[in-house]
Amino acid sequence: MAEVNWKKAIQPLLKKYKSKKHPLDYQNFYQLVVMVVLGAQESDRHINQVVPPFFEAFQDMPALAKADEAMLHRYLRGVRNFANKTRWLLALANAVKDNHSIPTALNALTALPGIGRKSANVILHEMGLPAEGIIVDLHVVRVAPRLGIASGNDPKKLEKQLMEAIAPADWGEAGMAISFLGRETCRPTQPKCDECVMNTVCAFHRSSAGSKKNEKGKQKAKKK
Repeated sequence: MAEVNWKKAIQPLLKKYKSKKHPLDYQNFYQLVVMVVLGAQESDRHINQVVPPFFEAFQDMPALAKADEAMLHRYLRGVRNFANKTRWLLALANAVKDNHSIPTALNALTALPGIGRKSANVILHEMGLPAEGIIVDLHVVRVAPRLGIASGNDPKKLEKQLMEAIAPADWGEAGMAISFLGRETCRPTQPKCDECVMNTVCAFHRSSAGSKKNEKGKQKAKKK
């Protein structure tokens, strides 16, 4: 098969998920930043369940900045790595100080405690700001190599490959679209290849389909 033109091939996937809401159920950008920090190595569903009482107690950056670790632990003890995340949130709130001072550039976001490139890319995407990179979460780490658009399992290297393969105008939507594909269709086991909008260009599907054809051929040969 000829080399895939990913700038074009990614378009059906972008179209499918363009208007889909992010799984984190935030109400404003302060809540988004907090939930993104809490969401590292956690499920979005769990974070959505944890934060309502947290945000009742700490409604904005100034309120969070006045808190201490013990106060946050009351609400976050069930979150994975809650001790470190508590320290990051307090340091972040004291650095930002006000909701309106949340950074709007990737480098400024990643300079804050608890925010890496993936988290910063999510924040920029949800704030409707120009993309400076591509979201690479655990789903993208798994799905991008399956598709054949990138290789390896290092998020930074995968992001670089994706940025080279996809047009900059599509960076903002591409990461979430691939992530949603991984959540809904390209599951770790028993992926739903037949209903996937990317199956005509997907390396995994081609190899899987080829294996099935070879197996059928062997079975027919045995019957003869």
